[in-house]
Amino acid sequence: MKIQEIFKNNQNWIDRKLNENARFFENLSKDQNPDILYIGCSDSRVSAEELMGLSPGDVFVHRNIANMVSNIDLSVMSVIDYAVIYLKVKHIVVCGHYDCGGVKAAMKSEDMGILNPWLRNIRDVYRLHKKELNLIHDQNLKHKRLVELNVQEQCLNVLKTAEVQKAVREDGLRIHGWVFDIESGKLLDLNINFKKDLENIMEIYHLD
Repeated sequence: MKIQEIFKNNQNWIDRKLNENARFFENLSKDQNPDILYIGCSDSRVSAEELMGLSPGDVFVHRNIANMVSNIDLSVMSVIDYAVIYLKVKHIVVCGHYDCGGVKAAMKSEDMGILNPWLRNIRDVYRLHKKELNLIHDQNLKHKRLVELNVQEQCLNVLKTAEVQKAVREDGLRIHGWVFDIESGKLLDLNINFKKDLENIMEIYHLD
């Protein structure tokens, strides 16, 4: 794609939005009040608003390789803090996707250079669930299961943060783990019982 085409596309998008609603950008510029924080993968095939059928202003989005929630990543921690404390979101979604390059890379015994520290977080998920994963001999199915388990662990990492724990107790904040199936276009709800998970980790991770 030629970069200049993007500006033409932008003008076409502006014209289309104004034809639908003459005050679209006026209303959009006033403020944001999203109900959802979406933490997803940077994969170019996975567009948060589009796959959920939402519009600009409906969802606060953070994306990184393999939808990780690392407590030493100031970017994702700042996003969670801002979304929970200032935007008062009602839902936090961690969404992974099948055919994730980050997860596939973490499954290889290969030196990935600067990516090594990041991929180690995914390899830690594999280590935690090694017994289950090693029983899966089909590599495609193993990859899919690791994608799901990674989402599950990142939801737990969200729950380990103080501002989230407080919002769950006081404001009814809910945590969701989803997977996007690229081949079918479907969003799959992993039905993570975040309240039970929170109870299970509170002995160690409870923060007043």
